Amino acid sequence: MYTETTLRSQGMRILIKNLGNVEAERFITLVNREPFDYTEWQRGMFDGMSVRALSRMAMQGCCAEQEDEALETASM
Repeated sequence: MYTETTLRSQGMRILIKNLGNVEAERFITLVNREPFDYTEWQRGMFDGMSVRALSRMAMQGCCAEQEDEALETASM
């Protein structure tokens, strides 16, 4: 389990990497401004999806992240 500091840092890094600085900041502002129930959002996002489909989606994301890390390491 990550410390809160590590979780915030990695979360921001991922947001900035995928959204860019401005959109990441907009996302944080939206989450802070509006009441947000993550559990309800998650239910709606994955509603009707089988465990197998969810697992496949997670594995694709994992593989893509590993490829990105390999490219970053190779470019150093």
